Amino acid sequence: MNDLRPGMLLVATPALLDPNFARTVVLLLDADEQGALGVVLNRPSPILVADVLGDWVEVVAEPEVLFRGGPVGADGALAVGSLRDPDDAPVGFRAVFDRIGMLDLDTPVALVEGTLDALRVFAGYAGWGAGQLESEIEEGSWYVVPAEPGDLGREDLTDLWRDVLRRQPGELAWVSTRPVDPEQN
Repeated sequence: MNDLRPGMLLVATPALLDPNFARTVVLLLDADEQGALGVVLNRPSPILVADVLGDWVEVVAEPEVLFRGGPVGADGALAVGSLRDPDDAPVGFRAVFDRIGMLDLDTPVALVEGTLDALRVFAGYAGWGAGQLESEIEEGSWYVVPAEPGDLGREDLTDLWRDVLRRQPGELAWVSTRPVDPEQN
């Protein structure tokens, strides 16, 4: 499946050895003929949101840390959240797909409280120029699969890569059992 659009997940194949993306799950937030943008969901950092963005700790999902969203723009922050009620989006929220959207971190926290099921703050993002992601998919670096509502705010991210693959139909589910080092099989 190579349906590149917001709401799809890029799951690193075992062939993808780049340390920025090995065994990652990337949530696509934008994809068109100009390129694609997403955030790595399963790379929490040791940096607490409270240490960097103070009041935002009140609304972020556990674990309350910054996530390494990707190697591009790592000195900036990007917030992605899931609305509780699609008819009650806070000021500064831009819908991307379904109930998921990006939130402007300049928005006062008081205007956001109670409106989101999950919020993550990402340092950096993953970005691809025109045709670059399609080429990486063709060479076997990524599986493209649909996201599920709980993927963004999941508290335990240890097995996200494996669990996303396991829920796929057919032979793709078998990849979830592959060890990091096939020599240990």
